[in-house]
Amino acid sequence: MTYQTTTRSAVCLAALLAGGMAHADVTAQQVWDDWKSQMMLYGEDGLSIGAEETSSGTVTVRDVNVRFSDDEVTVDTALGDLMFNEQSDGTVRVTMVDSYPITITGADGVIVNIEVTQSDLEMIVSGDPDAMDFALTADQYKIALVDVVDGDVTFTGDASLSANDISGSYQTALGDMRETTYDFTVGLLDLLVDIQIPGGNGEYVTAAAKYNNMAADGVVVMPLEADFENPDDLFKNGFGVTGGYVIESADFVVDMNAEGDQIAASGTNGEATFTVEMNNQILAYDAGVADLAINMQIPDFPLPIDISLAQYGVGLTMPTGQSDEATDFGFSLDLVDLAISDNLWGLFDPSAVLSREPATIQLAIAGKAKALIDMFDPDPEAMMANAEMPYELESATIETLNIAVAGAQIVGEGDFTFDNSDMTTFAPMPAPDGEAKIEITGLNALLDDLVAAGLVPQDQVMGPRMMMGMFMRNTGDDQMETTLEVSPNGEVKVNGNRVR
Repeated sequence: MTYQTTTRSAVCLAALLAGGMAHADVTAQQVWDDWKSQMMLYGEDGLSIGAEETSSGTVTVRDVNVRFSDDEVTVDTALGDLMFNEQSDGTVRVTMVDSYPITITGADGVIVNIEVTQSDLEMIVSGDPDAMDFALTADQYKIALVDVVDGDVTFTGDASLSANDISGSYQTALGDMRETTYDFTVGLLDLLVDIQIPGGNGEYVTAAAKYNNMAADGVVVMPLEADFENPDDLFKNGFGVTGGYVIESADFVVDMNAEGDQIAASGTNGEATFTVEMNNQILAYDAGVADLAINMQIPDFPLPIDISLAQYGVGLTMPTGQSDEATDFGFSLDLVDLAISDNLWGLFDPSAVLSREPATIQLAIAGKAKALIDMFDPDPEAMMANAEMPYELESATIETLNIAVAGAQIVGEGDFTFDNSDMTTFAPMPAPDGEAKIEITGLNALLDDLVAAGLVPQDQVMGPRMMMGMFMRNTGDDQMETTLEVSPNGEVKVNGNRVR
């Protein structure tokens, strides 16, 4: 699947959630009119209804069907009957059927049938046409596979995702854009897969996962005249998403057999977080999980694989829209206290020569850069034709460098600016100006241990030791440091000694 196809699918899903659920008004007719206008964004054939009936503050809509279609997939959702009923307190209650089907048809003719089930769903809307409030509770919202039809073959199996104990609220506001703010909690998110591969000689996939106490919030901004027949223009016209979630804890188990090879895995984790901001000016996300533990058994490997992490995290910030001013960018990676079991250590270090302390890798880089292209330009060839390079780098800072492995540690920091008017001194990059400092502890001892463990021949450690002697200075017992300085005139110094 292409990047643009993935983006279109994510945008259309967000739009369906924002347009089909987060609406409120003071009368039943206004609520239904607003839903209807949003559903029709999917094209002239995006919405079909059997009948509209109005009586005593109640609007009943029969046989509601919503369709989204592009060159690769068609999605048909048969919502059935909807009822909008005005309450005595000025709110409107929306009643939906307990379950409804979704049919996904691929360009290759493969049909996937899905059933959505809503248990004890209560939906209340209030407000006015320009400031709508929506409140929802449900015991369970479940999406389950019914079957997959590929020509003469019909494939069935258990595959479902259930959100239990749901409580949430949405608020929408109309201005130059339609802005939808959401906030909801899920007591338990439950994933189940149990599938026998048809014609697979006993091949199967089973999996289960539980995510406890999930809380999510965010904001979706949608153009008033959004055209889903041309979804690539949505970002250009102002579509944006900001939000995230927190999960208290989770656990999972997987067991699968493919071509006679069995793979099994299980794991647990503590708090998991995710945040994202995506629009025509910036793409930023940050994901993290604490107390991760995974056990795996894979074919052709004699031992179970046990891995644990105290903290895992990855983050990215980058400009996405062309601008005359430099904006923030950044990247971060955290692998804290990565540990493997003793039986895995024993495969390559049976005498336990190396330190088996958990390893840590942390890196954080931030700076400013000017975007010279629009990443979400629907015409990628024209986008790249407008600039030789996508970004103009102005500054970069090494905020964190911390690597601790097998008893050795490397820490560092650095700060540089870049002169984009000088592309010759350090061609093809702009001329840098700044300083970086690196400190290393325990590296000589690690090299000795690698030799003693038989992992590295003695003659192959001479080269690294010579390089350390040339570019680093001793500051203590198996402690070294080096400072790199780059000047605007093109000079490069290492520990005060000019090397360029």
